Amino acid sequence: MTDEATRETADDARGWRAATEAALYGPGGFYRRPEGPAAHFRTSVHASRLFADAVARLLCRVDEALGHPGALDFVDMGAGRGELVAGVLAALPADVAARTRPCAVEVADRPPGLPDRITWLTELPRTVTGLLFANEWLDNVPVDVAEVDPAGAPRLVHVRRDGLELLGERVSGEDADWLARWWPLGGEPGLRAEIGLPRDRAWADAVACVREGLAVAVDYAHTAAGRPPFGTLTGFREGRATLPVPDGSCDITAHVALDACAALDPGHGLPDALVCTQREALRALGLTGARPSLALASTHPAAYVRALASAGEAAELTAAGGLGDFGWLLQPVGIANPLT
Repeated sequence: MTDEATRETADDARGWRAATEAALYGPGGFYRRPEGPAAHFRTSVHASRLFADAVARLLCRVDEALGHPGALDFVDMGAGRGELVAGVLAALPADVAARTRPCAVEVADRPPGLPDRITWLTELPRTVTGLLFANEWLDNVPVDVAEVDPAGAPRLVHVRRDGLELLGERVSGEDADWLARWWPLGGEPGLRAEIGLPRDRAWADAVACVREGLAVAVDYAHTAAGRPPFGTLTGFREGRATLPVPDGSCDITAHVALDACAALDPGHGLPDALVCTQREALRALGLTGARPSLALASTHPAAYVRALASAGEAAELTAAGGLGDFGWLLQPVGIANPLT
């Protein structure tokens, strides 16, 4: 490649954070497409209504901890097409549902057919008294990628719209500080990390909206004890993992350093956050996946079939090596953690 061609290639590239932001949320971006994200990947919300049922039980616990306020907020952060907020609203007891103010936050336009009482916003609400729930939101907050160069220094990875990567400038400033604290790379060439500082800030902004209640983030996650040596950046299209190409044709995602997100500024005076697996969280909310008794099959066959199907769905939501390994980050504000 000539020097001129190399310059042209480099001029067409930018950091993964900027490239992802444009590919997902810019005009014609992936998350603005009419089919919605459910056409390309399956979350816990789409796997079973039991997930929304469990979140509704969590909202009821928050309601009790708040002393049953006259207005109870439920905010679905990164709402997709509103599947979770609609499911939670339908699963609530009538008295709680009557006091609940449901709200969906999503960059895409409001989908048709959503109940009128659900508020649709493109930005965080000013204040929340209740439960803010972010299911697979933080993994789509764009981040830059760092890679160790042949000299042993972490450099930002630049990417063209067609997915071709180039090494850019050295990581510096707050990004370098974040890597040193949360994801030290060492000096072996080729090691990679996603710089999670934008996610820490996004989560802090979300928690800051909660005047009293609970903020929850659920996502693909890792912690300092098990950072992947080559990062987790990937794409999804039509239900399958694919190469991440920032042209708007696929989702672009990376696992979340939930322990970094949990480390809010101590000056906020908030109780300690809890990080656990989805398996642990859903079991604490009464979702076990236990099979029904065989005796039920002979006395009430239809009930047995329904219970067996429900057990299978619960097992999928809590399965090791699958959805059960998702991380849950719970940050209470002004109340005790309702999951413990």
